[in-house]
Amino acid sequence: MEAVIDEIYRTQSRRVLATLIRLLGDFDRAEEALHDAFAAAARTWPVDGVPANPSGWLVSTGRFKAIDAIRRRARFDASQKHIEDSLYSVDEMEMGEMEAIEDDMLRLIFTCCHPAIPADAQTAMALREICGLTTEEIAHAFLVPAPTVAQRIVRAKNRIRAANVPYEVPGREALPERLDRVLHVIYLVFNEGYSTSSGDAVVRADLTAEAIRLARLLLALLPHPDVCGLLALMLLQESRRNARSGAEGALVLLADQDRSLWDRAKISEGLALLSEAMRTGEVGTYTVQAAIAAEHAKVPAAERTDWRRIVFYYDLLLAAQSSPVVELNRAVAIAMAEGPSKGLELIDAVLRHRELQAYHLAHAARADFLRRLGRRDEAIAAYETALSLCRQEPEQAFLRKRISELAAASERQ
Repeated sequence: MEAVIDEIYRTQSRRVLATLIRLLGDFDRAEEALHDAFAAAARTWPVDGVPANPSGWLVSTGRFKAIDAIRRRARFDASQKHIEDSLYSVDEMEMGEMEAIEDDMLRLIFTCCHPAIPADAQTAMALREICGLTTEEIAHAFLVPAPTVAQRIVRAKNRIRAANVPYEVPGREALPERLDRVLHVIYLVFNEGYSTSSGDAVVRADLTAEAIRLARLLLALLPHPDVCGLLALMLLQESRRNARSGAEGALVLLADQDRSLWDRAKISEGLALLSEAMRTGEVGTYTVQAAIAAEHAKVPAAERTDWRRIVFYYDLLLAAQSSPVVELNRAVAIAMAEGPSKGLELIDAVLRHRELQAYHLAHAARADFLRRLGRRDEAIAAYETALSLCRQEPEQAFLRKRISELAAASERQ
């Protein structure tokens, strides 16, 4: 039963939290109610069994726990009566309210992305509340101290409370000005699911599916080329999910994946959305990234990939959105097109800027170039650096395997 509850927490707790925030009107109160609800589940489900609607049970239980807590603290007064009135049992909800629950994650994203909240705090809060990442994991992802992240999240919640930010998807007239930040958050949610920052799995399918669902909702609200481009990108990436891990969850690189396992329906939908995004002529950064993913999706074998075209797309992306990570990915593409020597030259230049010194994928890419050049000792050192920075277990296992293979090859000589 403990494993069942852990799985429900991993896959459903963020949606439960989003609904509790709407019902309780306060992030901290909702988080406390969420933990109280799961504590109650740990006590009662082993005896009574898992309810037919676990998330509904958790929302209802969390709501009652919150009301009880408010009463115990002697703060439950007439001004807060709307909380008790609005939190009726999930079993009694009408269809409109059930649909509202489905939209609560989108409401949560728009709340986190309100203009009253600084951009860095928006991102930290979204990853905390929507992805469920810890403060330490967010700090590691953005290469900043954990106390800084914690302060940003506290500051964001205080801004929401002080500005009385409504927990809602804004009207159509206000959607465009908030679109960029909302798309960025959905993109971050997908990326955390597509390649988890830590843990024992390569992917978190619950997060990638949620990001795709949210993008579909947003596209229905606001048909826009950037939304099309992001949805196309996520579908094309998600199409490879079943091929990205092998026996016992081992990481499988793109070049080694069994392409018969790729989801052709997602590829077809992604390519159609990409065409729609490009049709308007307003080609944004997500659309360019989708075009890169499409180059992989369109060919039946890795050796037929048009790497020079991918380099062209990375040139466009770098011109529109200069960043060390884009430079890193461009270096990898150039290495595939022109050879590892050129890739090593470029990646060393990227690392000299120091922004990616603590980014394990930069050192892993450098190690791969050195390995392909036959510089084994240097490759081992670079792989060991990458391993020391990596927090995802399948990637750690892959890096250890590379180190072991290179060490064994050196011993044979």
